[in-house]
Amino acid sequence: MEFEDIYKTYWDRIFRLCMGFVNDYDAAQDLAQETFIIVWQKLETFRNESSIGTWIFRIASNNCLRQIEKQKRFPKSELPVHLSEEKQISLEPQIQFLYKCIAELPETERIIISLELEDIKQAEIAKIVGLSEANVRVKIHRIKEKLTQKFKENGQR
Repeated sequence: MEFEDIYKTYWDRIFRLCMGFVNDYDAAQDLAQETFIIVWQKLETFRNESSIGTWIFRIASNNCLRQIEKQKRFPKSELPVHLSEEKQISLEPQIQFLYKCIAELPETERIIISLELEDIKQAEIAKIVGLSEANVRVKIHRIKEKLTQKFKENGQR
């Protein structure tokens, strides 16, 4: 598969996965771009031991986890009060709330639910996160229950 085809096929899905991790449009864009730079650099070394999608989602997940670790070690300082960040993108309130809830989940749960929302097969998710399929199924069920509860508590549908 040519890089251009991979990019066109997976960009939106990788962006949404990153968005689920960081809940920040610009940071998700950066992480998705970094993921595709890695994919482009490593494409020749891809060994077809899994599907190309599984490989790319694994790269994206690892990239997001590295970024989260960096942020924990080097917290960014707050913007001065007189500066405000302007967001160009307006997501539906329910989608924004979903991303916020996902971003609050533990890292493994964030990966699992983000991949599930991208319609990745549970067997593939199990390979990406290194758990059994049965464990992934149980975790997905529990994560959906947590998210449903948060929506109910917030008065969302």
